[in-house]
Amino acid sequence: MKPTTLEEFYKSSPLAFIPAEISKEIGHFNVFDTEKLMDDIRRKPVMPYNRRAYYKISLISGHNRAEYADKVFEIEQSALLFATPKVPYHWMPYDMDQAGHFCIFTDDFLIQSKSGVVLDELPIFRPGGFPVFQVTEAARQEIDAIFRKMHKELASDYVYKYDLLRNYVVELIHYGQKLQPATSLYPTHTASARVSSLFIEMLERQFPIESPQQKLKLRTAKDYADSLAIHVNHLNKVLKENTGKTTTDIISGRILQEAKILLKQTDWSVSEIAYCLGFEEVAHFSNFFKKQTAFSPMSFRA
Repeated sequence: MKPTTLEEFYKSSPLAFIPAEISKEIGHFNVFDTEKLMDDIRRKPVMPYNRRAYYKISLISGHNRAEYADKVFEIEQSALLFATPKVPYHWMPYDMDQAGHFCIFTDDFLIQSKSGVVLDELPIFRPGGFPVFQVTEAARQEIDAIFRKMHKELASDYVYKYDLLRNYVVELIHYGQKLQPATSLYPTHTASARVSSLFIEMLERQFPIESPQQKLKLRTAKDYADSLAIHVNHLNKVLKENTGKTTTDIISGRILQEAKILLKQTDWSVSEIAYCLGFEEVAHFSNFFKKQTAFSPMSFRA
């Protein structure tokens, strides 16, 4: 399963355009008005649930539903959303009364900035983080003003406009950072927190599954405990304290999340998906999936 590329994004959205002067040397950036794209959305009411090869920041006003991996966010009025190539997502408007803006950009585009921002180290772009924030009307107006400056600058002839646009992107990122729960921005640097952080990092590094030949190397709580050189009981205790879940629950949840993606976004057989996710028998995978979702893998795919 390949991420949706920028070229595929533009092909799927006929009202979008690529700025003529954008070059590979400075990465890619573009900004859009959601309301102007609603005609396109009417023809395709559900944004494909997929990974994308670019970052995205959206200001959405209206009644919507956003799904990030296995998380669901119901948006009643206005929200600021962040999306990363690492986490699949889709956005579904409940009606056509939608407004707002969104910008897309590549990692290369922001690397040119001297801000020191490393995208994948930020909680808003970290797998399992907090990517969606419902905002007040006052906050919506502030964010809307930043996007309007993006539109104005992108259409200008100013020779250094992309430097300004990078600053606007960084401003939006910091706006989201300030909305983060304090616990995710300032984690305690205890041994317990470090073990939890290392476990989550090891878990996420095994994903996404991109080939039927790829197979999870770490599958059980003991596998992770051995890799961390700690006893499995200690790992369970640490994760329970920090997340409220057992090691097995967290691993199972992440495997289920990937199983759903592979069933919906690939034509691989259930046997191939079971193999990739570390199940020795297809029946074991089917039983696991049905226990977690009440659907068989084939029923869910259909």
